[in-house]
Amino acid sequence: MRIGELSARTGTPRRLLRYYEEQGLIVAERCANGYRAYDEACVDRVLQIRGLLDAGLPTRIIKQVLPCLDKPRAIHFPDATPQMLATLQRERDRMTERIETLVRNRDAIGEYLEVVRGTAGARPGGAAPQEEAA
Repeated sequence: MRIGELSARTGTPRRLLRYYEEQGLIVAERCANGYRAYDEACVDRVLQIRGLLDAGLPTRIIKQVLPCLDKPRAIHFPDATPQMLATLQRERDRMTERIETLVRNRDAIGEYLEVVRGTAGARPGGAAPQEEAA
């Protein structure tokens, strides 16, 4: 498939697909006319990459993890090195910290919304809204 179809099927801009190719995350064959041609498996691969990026992994680690993925969310590492395990541990810990921060921020915004909505009927300056005549 061409880059436009891969973009449409994955919701990934063409520019990012080219970047993934530059980083060695996906591979495209070149047609005689110079167009990129992607294998059907690239759809799942791009979705995996997007998921890992959304989780906060940098592309340098994604590049190391991708060969171990056989489908989304299933990681097989039969020959993981101690360095790779330590790197993944650090990334997992960093993600956990990020999640905790996001949860705190979400809860703070929720509390703020409750307070604001609870006083939404009040007028600026403390004046109460006037009742309509019956």
